[in-house]
Amino acid sequence: MTITLILFYIFFPAVILYFSNKYKLVNKIGAVLIAYLVGMILGNSGLLPEGSEGIQEMVATITVPLSLPLLLFSMQISKIKSLAGKALLSMFLSIVSLIVIVYAGFVLFGDKIPEAYKTAGLLMGVYTGGTPNLASIKTALDISSETYILTITYDTIISMFFIFFFITIGKKVYEKFLPKFNFRQVSNTVNGEVQVEEDISSFKGMFTKERRWPLLGAIGLAIVILAIGAGLSEIVPKDKSMLTAILSITTLALGASMIKKVNKIEKTFQAGMYLILIFSLDVASMAKFDTIDISSLYLFFYVAFAIMGTMIIHLTLSYFFKIDADTTIITCTAMVCSPPFVPVVAGALKNKDVILPGLTVGILGYAVGNYLGVSLALLLQ
Repeated sequence: MTITLILFYIFFPAVILYFSNKYKLVNKIGAVLIAYLVGMILGNSGLLPEGSEGIQEMVATITVPLSLPLLLFSMQISKIKSLAGKALLSMFLSIVSLIVIVYAGFVLFGDKIPEAYKTAGLLMGVYTGGTPNLASIKTALDISSETYILTITYDTIISMFFIFFFITIGKKVYEKFLPKFNFRQVSNTVNGEVQVEEDISSFKGMFTKERRWPLLGAIGLAIVILAIGAGLSEIVPKDKSMLTAILSITTLALGASMIKKVNKIEKTFQAGMYLILIFSLDVASMAKFDTIDISSLYLFFYVAFAIMGTMIIHLTLSYFFKIDADTTIITCTAMVCSPPFVPVVAGALKNKDVILPGLTVGILGYAVGNYLGVSLALLLQ
């Protein structure tokens, strides 16, 4: 049963991805959300074998730190300088908006949510980057599975309305307050080379002959970085060990992304996301909903307050700094909902020029999300 459970965690995400590629409806729901739903059903079904908690902890402990380097290897830091100044400014304004609103929410709801400072760190991380940051900060701050799953659940519900707003009437609403997009302001070239936007949600062709060995090399490098992070975590006080490991791994991975040979390896981001799917399935199966009480509604209010408040403040700041509607929308999408949603919203905006800045801002958000989330949590603590 132990081996069966481990194999299930490792290979069921491949089944999810297969059906996501085959059926549009499954793809729209999203692989991460399906992984959480299946995990929650499994965890509350009574089918898990006795002693499964040890296996679940082991899988969670390995997958997140190993996924981080793979997610960050493809980040091209040199692209940041080539982004339109408006996109970077919009990202900065989004982070400022988020810090203000997460702190305000902590003041409003903090005494009604257990360990609210950890929840504040989660929200700061996920709305700067995405699910990988949420997973990393959960591990770094030792957040309970129940709180983590509830945060994910509420975030998913509210984010669906957020995305629906942007792909329907968002552009019209934002253009009432902000200038229209100038199609000359974004260049899809870096050092004279035309950049092709990769579909970061596509797992096709990961193990073709020309990609297989470089990708295995990248996984090997990720393991080395994981080992170094684990080693560093052993020389600090125990209560800071996981925090040290996660931030060390993030820093080393960003350093490795500056090495051209590493940065050019294809499908490393997707390999990292596959590990996040394993983690999502695993951690969702750890949640037991019979331990949740009505007080969790305050967590729902906090998540809703964080998303809506960030949108409103970001829109207000964009108005004063004269940032166009499309750039504001795509930046907000990349940070609040993560890079995979960028092409979806860009398609609704009928503006392909915002895809590259949106993806880059989003991946940059992955890079800084851990630092900001953990730092805010420790300050509030």
